[in-house]
Amino acid sequence: MQDLLNVVFTCLTALVGVLVVKWLTHPLRALPTVGGPSFPLLSYRGAFNWMRYGKAMVEEGYAKYYGSAFKVAMFDQWLVIISGPKLVEDVRRRPDDELSFVDGATEFVPLWHALGPEFHEDHYHLDIIRDKLTRSLASLLPDLIDELTVAVPEYIPAKVHEWVSVDIAAHAREIVARVSNRAFVGKPTCRNRRYLDLAIGFATDINKDKTIINLFPVSVKTFIGHFVSYAKTNVQHAMPLLKPIISERRRLIEQDSSEKPHDMLQWITETAVAKGHGDQSIVERVMVMNFAAIHTSSTSITQALYHLAEQPQYLQPLRDEIEPIVSEEGWTKAALGKMWKVDSVMREAQRLNGINTISVMRKARKNVVLSDGTHIPQGTLLVAAAMPMHHDEDLYDNAHVFDPFRFARQREGEGQGTRFQYVNTSADYVAFGHGKHACPGRFFAATELKAMLAYIVLNYDIKFDGDGQRPGNVYWGPIVFPAPSARVLFRKRQTSA
Repeated sequence: MQDLLNVVFTCLTALVGVLVVKWLTHPLRALPTVGGPSFPLLSYRGAFNWMRYGKAMVEEGYAKYYGSAFKVAMFDQWLVIISGPKLVEDVRRRPDDELSFVDGATEFVPLWHALGPEFHEDHYHLDIIRDKLTRSLASLLPDLIDELTVAVPEYIPAKVHEWVSVDIAAHAREIVARVSNRAFVGKPTCRNRRYLDLAIGFATDINKDKTIINLFPVSVKTFIGHFVSYAKTNVQHAMPLLKPIISERRRLIEQDSSEKPHDMLQWITETAVAKGHGDQSIVERVMVMNFAAIHTSSTSITQALYHLAEQPQYLQPLRDEIEPIVSEEGWTKAALGKMWKVDSVMREAQRLNGINTISVMRKARKNVVLSDGTHIPQGTLLVAAAMPMHHDEDLYDNAHVFDPFRFARQREGEGQGTRFQYVNTSADYVAFGHGKHACPGRFFAATELKAMLAYIVLNYDIKFDGDGQRPGNVYWGPIVFPAPSARVLFRKRQTSA
């Protein structure tokens, strides 16, 4: 028995010794740690803290190590967080063979492990978003407006002289799903209840996959993803809904028909045909489009509506801008471009709340030294602290106050007409990322969201019940959620718009 205890003691001593050596020689040991200890095994406490107190940890690190970097523990690896515009600009300038956006995004959203290597190796849907979708916004907008006029009254069933309580976080998801898919797959699929449930649920399925896959080391993530992928199951359920439509789109392509639809499904199918890809590749990309569009955009519009419900005095100035523009030009892309106050509300709500507390994701493909001297070893996951920078009083006056027309005023300065638009990024505004890897779908999202906000403001009065205060956000890890079950009161206005 004593011999067995000696063996166990010797093994434990050896294990501790290995962990100590690993800790002492770890290339990130020199970086300060926020949220818990950095010693092996004990760092898991920091990983739990990251999920529960991620916002506070990012804010603490930004305040303590501004202009430099710090690290937080995740369950599968360390996350290095840079702070301040100078380092954001430094990271933006780095080529992909040093700091890779694709590799970084894959770590946060494990589509490669969940859907397979073909998806990871060929992102042709991103090229379609940057090119055809963005260039087609003016021609797509009438369809988006048409869908808004149907979906909004359905999910905000208010009447004149009568206030109706609406769970706007949930209903905004439905409206965004309908309007987005009018551009993605067209009618009548954009109104198919089964399809919409899958499109909305795809984000939840991806997050389930992420939670499971990220518990395992990199070497087995793809293997695990092959067996536990909720996203892959979602795609399989969507296949019978989209396959007949894809077959018809393929027929139109073969016949070089002039009746080809003008939507994302058509453009994806055309590219897939040229590349020899099958229907599953097409469906995967359609669902990933929904993942990128629905939850981010519904969060953004919900935050904006929460602010306006809390401060309804800003509704009339918005209407004073919207009404004459729509009356003169209709619901066109050019008309939306003239709605500076609407644009500013969306940008300000996103600055103050955001989708995540971090942004500008990268993964080091080689050893890198940042401009402040911070060493980033190959394989390191790197992000920027977004929320505390957006709340920095040195960068934004009254940074913690919702100032809806902040950016509209700034655009009035000489030569500033486009700099502070909703879609524009900068080293101190990274809600969409920054640089060439900024969100390629932000132009579509901005057009959709501005149209949605303008339509709702023009057609409804909005307020909170009770004390009129908007509820606080909910945070999980780096993700920001608007209060999920808050009720907003809507009343239909008498308007001809």
